[in-house]
Amino acid sequence: MFWTWLEDLPDVDMEEAFANMEEAGIEAVMLHAASVEDYKKDIEIAKRHGIKVYAWLWTLNPPRQDRAQMLEAHPDWFDVNRNGESLVDHKAYVRSYKFVNPSLPEVKEWLVKRTKEICEIDGIEGVCLDYCRLVDVVLPISLSYIYGITQDTEVFPQWDFGYHPVMLNKFIEKYGYDPREQEDPSRDLKWRQFRCDEVTEAANLMAQTIHSYGKTVTASPFTTPKIASFMVAQDWGKWDVDLIFPMLYTDFYTQDPEFAYEGTVENNRDKNPNTILGAGLDTELGGLPEHIFAKMDAAFRGGAQAISLYTIAGLDTPELRARFKKYSDSLRNVRAENGGVVPFVAAEAADTNPFVHKGLMAVVERNIQRLVAGEAIHEYSVNGMVKDDPAKSYPALDLSEYELVRENERIKVYNVTDKASNKSFEVIFVVYGDIISGWDVRCK
Repeated sequence: MFWTWLEDLPDVDMEEAFANMEEAGIEAVMLHAASVEDYKKDIEIAKRHGIKVYAWLWTLNPPRQDRAQMLEAHPDWFDVNRNGESLVDHKAYVRSYKFVNPSLPEVKEWLVKRTKEICEIDGIEGVCLDYCRLVDVVLPISLSYIYGITQDTEVFPQWDFGYHPVMLNKFIEKYGYDPREQEDPSRDLKWRQFRCDEVTEAANLMAQTIHSYGKTVTASPFTTPKIASFMVAQDWGKWDVDLIFPMLYTDFYTQDPEFAYEGTVENNRDKNPNTILGAGLDTELGGLPEHIFAKMDAAFRGGAQAISLYTIAGLDTPELRARFKKYSDSLRNVRAENGGVVPFVAAEAADTNPFVHKGLMAVVERNIQRLVAGEAIHEYSVNGMVKDDPAKSYPALDLSEYELVRENERIKVYNVTDKASNKSFEVIFVVYGDIISGWDVRCK
């Protein structure tokens, strides 16, 4: 019921990490290790602490230990953007983004081979599929500041991937036209769905392989199927997985714990009906670690049946781990008392009117106050935001009415003025599907 992701890196004390999991009441880990030998070593440590190990498998973005060899041996496997640039020598945001294209038969064979090798490790309970996607066609709005780009309106060709010749030819053979002939290929729904379906085929091929070993399949996709299908070509409601942990990382998106509720509501509606719904929540992506409890409350209220933390390192004090253990024990009792299910009241959709979300608007207006005071709210940081000091106070705002001045299928832009300081601001809300998945405030 309570999981975490963990990567075995040289600077990680694995004995301490597993001891902290046990102390916090974590029952399972999705573990990424560099070799079979490392997995075997870590599994023995995990057993001593009562932790079940699932392999955290990096799929279409190969793990760092394999990238250099693959780039040299198979440069034709790597994906291509709308400009015709290959990831072999083109940097998409970060140098570690070296995605291979799922349409190639050779890539599928490689994925199956790697999956089998993982499944044959003694003590592996199952496999978590990660990076089973394309490059982010747009980023969460706060992260765009890290890269000095604005992605409010059009989809830029340098970040629009899936244009590998093999994928393009498959689409052209099926539909009779080249998507690049469209004025904006990113808005071509056939092309968008086709790329999603190619990723789904790869995910389900790996899932079938894992199930053939009698092991559990989990996955950690983007936030909701609607967000994921647009941003990274993941239509994960069609994936044949047993348990899924959508990455509802509130500190990347809205900084409001209720984001975990709203995303989970939509995910309950759109997931594969045979998949158990969890929630992947952040403990170390810019916000206060103790906010995890409000995030978990929100996710369980929305219908999540399990939680995975990114990561256990965020529970960085004995006091915080003890509090988490008390919380996890109480939820296990709730589940036991309700026939193995955490009860919730099903909802059809969240409300995309930003002004009814008190927590969201409190965060937005707190940042307006910081801008009025002459402070920066964006920086090169883990979540693109300057950390807020909750103890700091600011003069009250005297805001005008928010005026809607621009909108498209995923952005609503408002103008607002603080009459006390006579400073005006542009407030942007990002809406995908049925949830608000980001905001920004800019001085005018």
